[in-house]
Amino acid sequence: MSSTQDWLERLVAHPTVSSETNLPLIDEIETALADAGAVCERFYDATGQKAALLARLGPDAPGGLMLSGHVDVVPVEGQDWTVPPFSLTRMDGRLYGRGTTDMKGFVASAVALAQTIDVKSLVAPLWLAISYDEEIGCVGVRPMLEEIAGRDILPDLIVVGEPTSMQLGLGHKGKMAFHVKARGVPRHSAEAPLALNALHIATDFISGLRKLQNEIEARGSREPGYSVPYATVHVGRLSGGTAVNLVPDQAELLMECRMMAADDPLALAEQVRKAGAAAVAPHKERFKEASIDIEITGNYPGHLIDGSHPVVQAFASCLPKGPRTAASALARRRGYLRRRWTFP
Repeated sequence: MSSTQDWLERLVAHPTVSSETNLPLIDEIETALADAGAVCERFYDATGQKAALLARLGPDAPGGLMLSGHVDVVPVEGQDWTVPPFSLTRMDGRLYGRGTTDMKGFVASAVALAQTIDVKSLVAPLWLAISYDEEIGCVGVRPMLEEIAGRDILPDLIVVGEPTSMQLGLGHKGKMAFHVKARGVPRHSAEAPLALNALHIATDFISGLRKLQNEIEARGSREPGYSVPYATVHVGRLSGGTAVNLVPDQAELLMECRMMAADDPLALAEQVRKAGAAAVAPHKERFKEASIDIEITGNYPGHLIDGSHPVVQAFASCLPKGPRTAASALARRRGYLRRRWTFP
């Protein structure tokens, strides 16, 4: 049996950046949990070099508590570290190392807790859900989520141990990520008015998204606790064209929406779809090739739990006094969405 600090030292020693395997770390955690009486199951990626781990202590029954955390960390190359990043350093009452806070500290606490529990005394299950590749888009949790949904595993509460300075985060915005392709008609730039510039279609679409953002800010749902307490629509990348003297016939952009728990993702996605259709519509009579293809490439729902919930109150009584924020911590599970639209 190891303390939380012992476990943290062991976990930090594994350089689990997304380009590396996490199996040695998973081996270590799984062995400890199995010895503590947990039923464990792995969910591998396509390469077989990474795995998520789902462990259950106590009865195979509905409800219970799930502790959820990821064990991947961001890279350290090019950063001015003053301590070894993959070795736990104790200094001035603090512990330093890559991932100590985000979020191997929480996983270390969960594993250490599991080793102290009398499994036979549990009347409801205690779940540990440990994932990989969260830092690059919550990739590693997806196969495990599908299995959890398929088995109808629905804990009464899920605690996600992201860093919140030991304060309760009662909500988290959801996200939809989009890959958008605009298609026009090419021609030499000397005859640009006879062509259809795909970048122009894309920028008209972006203008529509800016109008949508203004509408959301004025009339959308709001939830307190966020620096921006309403849904956001954001374009992060736009590319297209090959040379200045050629009218581009293709352009691509990457965008996202961040939603409140009260927002309907389907309704917001429909508004994005309408913005795409509006950008193409003026050109269809003259250019049958004009189109925008919108694909939702990833998504997760927004979450919110009432601060007066008895479990929230119980957690709050164990923590230092401070403000409750809207950040990832306590959440109930909801559904997911994947769609694709093409507008010729």
